[in-house]
Amino acid sequence: MLTSIRSKLIASLLGVTLLVGAVSLLTGVHLLKKHVIGEAANRVALDLTAASETIGERVQLIRMALNITSLGSGFVGAVIDANANDLAYRLGRLGHHAKLDFAGIVDAQGRILCRMGANGKVQGVPGENPISRLALDRQAPVEGTVVLSRQVLIQEDPELAERARLTVRTLGAAEPTGQTDGDETSGLALAAAVPIFDGSRMIGALYGGQLLNRDETLVDTVRNRLSQGEKYKGRPIATATLFLNDLRIATNVTLPDGKRALGTRASAEVKTAVLDQGRRWTGRAWVLSDWYITAYGPLEDVFGRRVGMLYVGTLEEKYTDIQTKALTVFILITACGMFVALGFGFLLANRIMGPVHRLIQASQQVSEGSLAPEVGPILKGEFGLLQKTFMEMVAAVGRRRAASEDKIIMSEKQASVGRLAAGVAHEINNPLTGVLTYTHMLLRRKDLNTEMRADLETIAAATERVRKIVKGLLDFSRQTKLDPEPTDVNRLVSATVGLLENQALVKGVAVKFTPGENLPMVTLDRSQMQSVLMNLIINALDATAPGGQIKIFTAPGLSGNGVVHKGIEITVADTGSGIPPEHLDKLFDPFFTTKAVGQGTGLGLSVSQGIVQRHHGHIRVQSEMGKGTRFFVWLPIEGTGGKP
Repeated sequence: MLTSIRSKLIASLLGVTLLVGAVSLLTGVHLLKKHVIGEAANRVALDLTAASETIGERVQLIRMALNITSLGSGFVGAVIDANANDLAYRLGRLGHHAKLDFAGIVDAQGRILCRMGANGKVQGVPGENPISRLALDRQAPVEGTVVLSRQVLIQEDPELAERARLTVRTLGAAEPTGQTDGDETSGLALAAAVPIFDGSRMIGALYGGQLLNRDETLVDTVRNRLSQGEKYKGRPIATATLFLNDLRIATNVTLPDGKRALGTRASAEVKTAVLDQGRRWTGRAWVLSDWYITAYGPLEDVFGRRVGMLYVGTLEEKYTDIQTKALTVFILITACGMFVALGFGFLLANRIMGPVHRLIQASQQVSEGSLAPEVGPILKGEFGLLQKTFMEMVAAVGRRRAASEDKIIMSEKQASVGRLAAGVAHEINNPLTGVLTYTHMLLRRKDLNTEMRADLETIAAATERVRKIVKGLLDFSRQTKLDPEPTDVNRLVSATVGLLENQALVKGVAVKFTPGENLPMVTLDRSQMQSVLMNLIINALDATAPGGQIKIFTAPGLSGNGVVHKGIEITVADTGSGIPPEHLDKLFDPFFTTKAVGQGTGLGLSVSQGIVQRHHGHIRVQSEMGKGTRFFVWLPIEGTGGKP
């Protein structure tokens, strides 16, 4: 087990290094998969678009060649005259220059005038090539992909029919699409057709195209354009394939024996996504003999039907090797970091132990009661800050101890005052009442001279003052049980202000109450809270010179003590002389008063604070010399529940 700081520090550094290494490995794996493989997938998706453009360019070249031929006046004249020899010569030149596998001319009714190939001069029979029929129907050029049946291929050239024939083989995850393995005899071609016009009259159509079955030139051209002939470990990094439905008819994907994988099918997952759903499929896939990052896209014929697929892929092994190398580097860095951390841990532990031991000894001194421990010379940096913080903490402990002692003394003082008040109430109240009663009875006599009457009035006033002091002591010491009830605070404040309006009017001070709107009811003891308000307003009247004013507000408010609660805040603000800053902390102490001798007992605010606190509220004060004072009484919306 690790018990010493040194061993824990070294273990911590090793742990941090391992953690950083693990996070680096995980982050590296994630980033590599996200960026390296993701970049490969994005590249393949772009390659698929480029491959589609390559095929589109070849179709456009076919259409342009047909357009140029169809616009020649000699060609139009040969079509009108049905001159088979001339047309055969022109088709031969067209096929040679445009590298067409088939071409032909039909009249306006779709009958063959001439074909390129073995059946070139067969005239008068209906043309079976679907693209020529489409150009006649639309009377506009058409171009794109077209599926040619074996019958059409034989009519064009029997050699094309043999070239199109492929032996179907189902390997791996591929599934036959409703047919058993055998021979595929249809052909997929890139073709175009343009109508031939004599002025505004359409007299026929010229068509031509290239058979894609076994067309190695096209797929190799696509691969070379995408990868610039790049190889990895002796294998081409890129591959391309053309599918008729899900059957490979032209590809540079090879089987384990090195032959091109003609006649093999795509996986069922790819077929469903591309041919059935018409969307691109991009992802990691096992292509016959290797893992590739692949992209498949649908091929549509000139009639808008999905008849095949275009595939491009890049060898995954190159990217997995990059990941492996990067992970190896990460692991080596982590291992080196662990060794460095181990050595650095020993050095650092030795430097740290001295100050740490001194702090431990200082902590023991504090635990034994000393508030002046020895921490040694204050160092620079973090240890110096730790030493200063430790000393500040010790000083704070001393201050808290002194504050606790003050609170204990105050509690004892209040308890003593309570006991004294109880004794005073019992021992003084009854004789004091007798003295006051008899003094007032004597004052009613008519035979008293002026001097005697003045002496009796002095006795009555002094006795009344003693009575008020006793009452204040009783109120301070005796926490009367609350009698709470739902109360409208605005009505309570308004009633209290009404009781003191005459007193304010006599002194010449304006009292204005601004009630808050839509205040909820508050559960409180109306009588005790009214005494709090009266005490605050009377204090404000005493502090405000004639001509001044007192403003009272009620409004929703939030408790600022600890957890925030909703409540109502009552504000009593005067324009009096203000309270000196040195007196603010003593305002709620019992027997503290700034009034002249005989004008106050110093218990009013202490009693008021006790009442507010028993309502689970709080009271605070703000004052500025020469500008006035504000008292804030906050009461929670939830009542006291009748608790004392």
